[in-house]
Amino acid sequence: MNIEYIKVNGTDIAVVSGDQAEIMTSQAALDLAATVRYEAGAERVAIDKRVLGEDFFVLSTGIAGEILQKFINYHVKAAMFGDYSRYTSKPLRDFIYESNNGKDFFFTASKEEAVERLAQAR
Repeated sequence: MNIEYIKVNGTDIAVVSGDQAEIMTSQAALDLAATVRYEAGAERVAIDKRVLGEDFFVLSTGIAGEILQKFINYHVKAAMFGDYSRYTSKPLRDFIYESNNGKDFFFTASKEEAVERLAQAR
């Protein structure tokens, strides 16, 4: 897992990328939130969906809720970026829709869009 720190319009954003799932538990999310928040001072994180475990996208596992709760607890806004077209679950689609209409969590198609949404989030 790679973490790159960028500044967009005065906002510090951590961009997390990688080729394999490494954030599969709420503890892994907590570790990431603490790292970006306290080691780098970033309050926003863009995460490549490949870094998230597949269970994140199966809402009945509860992993997505647990992971997002860790970000809330550490006051970190998050945007997950990648291709979600293969997911057909109505609850997941509804979750993505509701998140994208909120202020703290977003699901986007690209890293650039994730960074832009986080930079504009208030």
